[in-house]
Amino acid sequence: MVPLVKLVKSLYINEQLPFLQQPPTQPLSMHILTPLLSETWFIALLAVTLIGAVLSAVHHAEVIAHKTGEPYGTLVLSISVTIIEVSLIIAMMLSGHEGSEFIARDAVFATVMIVVNGVIGLCIFMGGFKNHEMSFRNEGTNSALAVLTALATFILVMPTVTISTPGPDFTKSQLAFAGIASFALYGAFIFFQTVSHRDYYLPKAADKKLDNEIHAEAPSNLKTAASIVLLLLSLIVVVGLAEALSPAIEAGVKAAGAPKTVVGIAIAMLVLMPEAYAATRAARANRLQSSLNLALGSALASIGLTIPTVAAIAIFFNLPLSLGISDLNIVLMYLSFFIGALTLAIGRTTLLQGVVHLIIFFEYLFLSLVP
Repeated sequence: MVPLVKLVKSLYINEQLPFLQQPPTQPLSMHILTPLLSETWFIALLAVTLIGAVLSAVHHAEVIAHKTGEPYGTLVLSISVTIIEVSLIIAMMLSGHEGSEFIARDAVFATVMIVVNGVIGLCIFMGGFKNHEMSFRNEGTNSALAVLTALATFILVMPTVTISTPGPDFTKSQLAFAGIASFALYGAFIFFQTVSHRDYYLPKAADKKLDNEIHAEAPSNLKTAASIVLLLLSLIVVVGLAEALSPAIEAGVKAAGAPKTVVGIAIAMLVLMPEAYAATRAARANRLQSSLNLALGSALASIGLTIPTVAAIAIFFNLPLSLGISDLNIVLMYLSFFIGALTLAIGRTTLLQGVVHLIIFFEYLFLSLVP
């Protein structure tokens, strides 16, 4: 049986994935775009198009959310972005470029830090600045943060303390178990959020009375179907433009002498733009529950869907994969989770809590530049 599996993998790689056996060549489109990516006007044009795609994605996600109701609407945008992000990570891993074994780690860790500190901090700050004080259901948010803490520990911390392999890496059996455990835990959370305890993720009754969107007429089935298609197209455009801008970002990072991990942070920020904008907009409208559902759901989906898929690809194609983060990043991550637990403990937030999260986020960015 084992020789048969090896034969199938060999044939599949040689016939279907020849770029794993020979140096990758750039497609014609990249040969055309490469000279243009050095032009400032073209980079600015891509940036403007990216902003337009983000606004389009947010609009269509809100249409779907209004039709399906919480928490399904926010779940749609979170999973949509994550699926496309997963496909990009896999494509970059299979390309075999230098440092490809760290892509999944950098993307997942950056997503966790951006969401827990950047997105949630900005939502609480902007919402608190306009609405003075906001409320939410702490039963659901505390559960989500607990699951996120467990997932991040399984994937990003455990590889640094296991002793079966040198360095911050899993063995194949450990990687397989981590992938299965992550998917099972994420599946349990989705069941908890959408079936058994859905009310934990709904706005409080007092907030519903003030929410004009709840009382507005729901969109038609045709409009919802069109929004689903256009949402997927918008997200594809967002991720595609993010990848197109990555050479310019990488060149800027190299010129500044910054670490390579900064490239992963910049790309993660671009990919998370639709969710960040939608969450901030909801917070300003005094719908912090929707903001937290979207933000925490994005981080959970990033680990719960990305790692099992990446682990399966790495094991099947025998690709290197390093997931463990540094001691500095471990400290920053657990500081984020500790402050997050305090923020979400009582079900009410003020502007000060947003400031605390944003300062931690800026500390993370600074130490990424000057580790």
